[in-house]
Amino acid sequence: MTATPTPPAPAPEPAPRDTVPETSADPQAAAPPVRQARNPLHGVTLETMVVGLADYFGWDELGQRVPIRCFQSDPSVGSSLKFLRKTPWAREKVESLYLFMLRDQKRSGHLD
Repeated sequence: MTATPTPPAPAPEPAPRDTVPETSADPQAAAPPVRQARNPLHGVTLETMVVGLADYFGWDELGQRVPIRCFQSDPSVGSSLKFLRKTPWAREKVESLYLFMLRDQKRSGHLD
């Protein structure tokens, strides 16, 4: 009895050029944006937070509440942003104070 050779498996057909492959290098690129309805910081820039806090508290009180040099010595929005972008613990304090400010404004009815 002689073995008959089995034919080779057919090669897969190439995908048409106008289609996107099912897998991509970035799995989140194709995912729809996550809605964060209950996150009051969603969409708020760091600059908006710093400007809002400086307007609400003033630089002197802001420097007392968050004791960092960029709020205490010759404060400016630019220097504050530069420092806060590099310093996670300080940014967390600013975000926390911003949330406090929003709650305080809401309680007193001064929400813009």
